[in-house]
Amino acid sequence: MKRIEKRKHRLALTLLFSSIVFCFFIVTMFIVGGVSIFLIQKGILEHGSDVPRVNHLIINMMIASVLLGSILATVASRIPLKPVNSFIDAMNRLASGDFKTRLHFVGRFFERHPTALELMESFNRMAEELEKTEMLRSDFINNFSHEFKTPIVSIAGFARLLKNGNLTEEQKAEYINIIEEESLRLAAMATNVLNLTKIESQTILTGVSEFNLSEQIRNCVLLLENKWSKKNIELDLAFDEYTVSANEEMLKEVWINLLDNAIKYCDEGGTVRIDITEIESRLLVSVSDTGEEIPEEERELIFRKFYKSDKSHSSPGNGIGLAIVKKIVELHGGDITVSSGNRKTIFTVSLPK
Repeated sequence: MKRIEKRKHRLALTLLFSSIVFCFFIVTMFIVGGVSIFLIQKGILEHGSDVPRVNHLIINMMIASVLLGSILATVASRIPLKPVNSFIDAMNRLASGDFKTRLHFVGRFFERHPTALELMESFNRMAEELEKTEMLRSDFINNFSHEFKTPIVSIAGFARLLKNGNLTEEQKAEYINIIEEESLRLAAMATNVLNLTKIESQTILTGVSEFNLSEQIRNCVLLLENKWSKKNIELDLAFDEYTVSANEEMLKEVWINLLDNAIKYCDEGGTVRIDITEIESRLLVSVSDTGEEIPEEERELIFRKFYKSDKSHSSPGNGIGLAIVKKIVELHGGDITVSSGNRKTIFTVSLPK
């Protein structure tokens, strides 16, 4: 019904512009016709008149009618075309990088017409999204440069200490371990950026196969054992065996990112729980942790690429993981939601079986 209403409104706007142009022709015809009648009544145009003189008069009338119609069209069209010019100016400002541009039609008709309102709202929504994306990009550059610089400084510092010598074997081993950890951290950040770029450019899901989803999640838990065992986190894997048709490598990335986030923000000695339930033709996978909550105003923002709620850089990460998760889930025809409260956060992924 909404689509039919939109078509009606757009048709009405098209008919309005067409009727304005038609009115120009009617006015011109009346003026030319009135002049012709006047000339006939005065006897200037009559049967047997001087043909060259009459032809010359008709040509002059034609030229006059064209000029008159052009003047009327130029003057009158400025009113209906004013919103169009405003729209073009706003598009040019937006294209030049002014993402604070907003479109506001002036005029009693255009302020109320549904199609004009739809155009204005769509443009303003697009401008707002571009502005948010630009802000997130700037934040990402700041965050990423900080995250990238920290391990490089650590690697250079400890490599310099090793180069200077005069160290015990224990110190050497400790410094080498730190260099290895920081190198792996750099590699992980670079991999995340490359994965996000690759996934964003993908529109068709490929490499689909049927596999044991429950076994895949258990393997992901084992891969992160060092992280959850360091915080004495209790793992609660409350699910049976389920199979799914999907891209196995992509879904593995989803569970690793969600589990890594849950472990990161879970309290020391807290609980991370994973549930799998089946509803009709869909599987719901929930990953929950007991710990830091996500403010309500940030629950939609966390899935945006480059977004990071921790502005102090005290927690690891660069705001790419959940963006990757959301894109992968959407490629599989699913969706992801988050709820948070009472010191508990739950991410739920819905996938078609």
